[in-house]
Amino acid sequence: MTTRHDPVVTEIIRNGFIAATEEMKTNLMRTAYNMIIYEALDFTVGLFDRDGNTVSIGLGLPMFIRGMSETIKAKIAHFGIENIDPGDVLLTNDAYTTGSHLNHMTFSVPIFHDGELIGFSGCMAHWQDIGGSLGGMTRDIFAEGLQMPIVKAWKKGEPNDDILRVIRMNVRIPERAMGDLRAQVAAVKTGEKRFLELAQKYGRDAVLGAIEAIFDHAEAVARESVRQIPDGTYEAESFMDDDGVDSGKRIPMRVKVIVATDRMTIDLTGISAEVKGFYNSGITAGRSAAQVAFKCITSGRDLPINDGTFRSLDIILPPGKVVSAQRPAPMRWWMTYPMTIVDTIFKALAPAVPTRVIAGHHADLVVANINGRNPRDGKLFIYLGGLIGGGWGAKHGEDGMSATIAINDGDTHNGPSEQVEAKYPLIVESYALREDSGGAGKHRGGLGTEQVVRALDEISFNAQIERVDCRPWGLFGGLSALGNEVQLQRNGEDVRFPTGKVLAQFLKKGDVYTLRSGGGGGCGTPLDRKLDDVENDVRQGYVSAEAAHQFYGVEFNADGRADRARSEALRRDMKRRGLPKDRPFAREDFSRFGCPHCAFPTLDPRAEPTLRAAAAAGLGNFRCC
Repeated sequence: MTTRHDPVVTEIIRNGFIAATEEMKTNLMRTAYNMIIYEALDFTVGLFDRDGNTVSIGLGLPMFIRGMSETIKAKIAHFGIENIDPGDVLLTNDAYTTGSHLNHMTFSVPIFHDGELIGFSGCMAHWQDIGGSLGGMTRDIFAEGLQMPIVKAWKKGEPNDDILRVIRMNVRIPERAMGDLRAQVAAVKTGEKRFLELAQKYGRDAVLGAIEAIFDHAEAVARESVRQIPDGTYEAESFMDDDGVDSGKRIPMRVKVIVATDRMTIDLTGISAEVKGFYNSGITAGRSAAQVAFKCITSGRDLPINDGTFRSLDIILPPGKVVSAQRPAPMRWWMTYPMTIVDTIFKALAPAVPTRVIAGHHADLVVANINGRNPRDGKLFIYLGGLIGGGWGAKHGEDGMSATIAINDGDTHNGPSEQVEAKYPLIVESYALREDSGGAGKHRGGLGTEQVVRALDEISFNAQIERVDCRPWGLFGGLSALGNEVQLQRNGEDVRFPTGKVLAQFLKKGDVYTLRSGGGGGCGTPLDRKLDDVENDVRQGYVSAEAAHQFYGVEFNADGRADRARSEALRRDMKRRGLPKDRPFAREDFSRFGCPHCAFPTLDPRAEPTLRAAAAAGLGNFRCC
């Protein structure tokens, strides 16, 4: 027997859940103590049913789409429903449960109506510091900070002071950490309040029935979308640069997508095994990568984001992969590899649904961990520098977006330059689009950015950037984009690196660091791009005249306008010669360059003169030689 629900009431409740999660988000932003939450928005909030299934997630980090729900389910399994009480605040940051790093403290509260558990309210947010090492490469989870098992931070409304003291003792700036803790608790309490208001206004049964109707609708939309994809098996492969330990050893990302009528299976068996460096993530992150790709392809604009959408998706992910890592694998930079998995799923499905996918994007946060003593008060500061945005891949009929945060972080923002300069001994000298960074194509990839920052005092600098060698790919004849890049300037001299993993660097007053994000891959052959569009790209500074000639076959007159006749002749000649050529890797043979961290990679890195030279250049802290 099918229960009928009032569609008008269901629609009101649906929008009520969306509004509630948006209010939770706003309250957290207004009360948090650290910029990474209130400016960068590195958090996600959500409401869940009594079993931990997602009812509504506030727009935030897409990769939390699975971790939040699985964390609540783990808390239910740990305590048992009968041992969860009104007023409890459940907490963990267990990386192998959340799927992410220890910085993500995850709070949730049970929601009781007339003594019956009807749901949960949750919040996962990034804490600026959770203890552990501030720099260098970690090799296991124990070096990465405080591990908080599943506990009750509040019991029946009373704070658990023992737990709160443990947290306070293990963080470097406790007043800020505890401020963020209180902000997260306030956010989940807001969700609890709004959920209960809906139940009190429309009745518990109406709300629970509406949740099932929302799930069923999301499922139906996704199934219908999958039916429109031709049945078949689709595969694709991509690579990451390396794991930061075995330098130059590329990490394979192989995916298989199987479509059968209204069901899709995403098989991640071909993803690399977990790695030595800190780029691993837990199984919920791997599942999230598959779900994010599925959501984008089937029902990207359908809200609220809920578990009904994924009923027609099967995920195959064995344990021990880089996105299903086992304890004690290091997890500090958990977010990087899942981004490329999403892109690779799009790549696999490109032949089947060319109008629904994009070419590869810059797929990295492009940030640096920076710390030091603030000369104004002598206190320690910790800053996540960058999050500068980069280029997204072009689509079947449209250029890619420029200066946009990578897909892992969705609605996350960069820290405003004015805030950075007001709070830290840094000055942002420039922050601009990066010319020629977008992949050439009939539709051009989006542009990356470049941020140049000067140190006003001594700082420690650590960059963990990926996709420097392995560039964002194009589709259907489009070319690869430029990759990400890190550069330092010491005593006025530029120091360039063949890798983005620039760890344990010490910068003095007046030294400069530069972060460059990659672009997005192009779509379609660049020789088919309209001459007017290339002309406009050059005029706007998106593409240089040299690149327009080399990749687009466009000749310019002295007045800066495209010469139609000469350009058409050049394009015909380029087509005949099989140009332009793609360059998917910055280094076609990385291995012959030796270790990219050494000052003199052509020499034996164990030789004493080399070690002295590397130490003098600040390059001796990599654990790779």
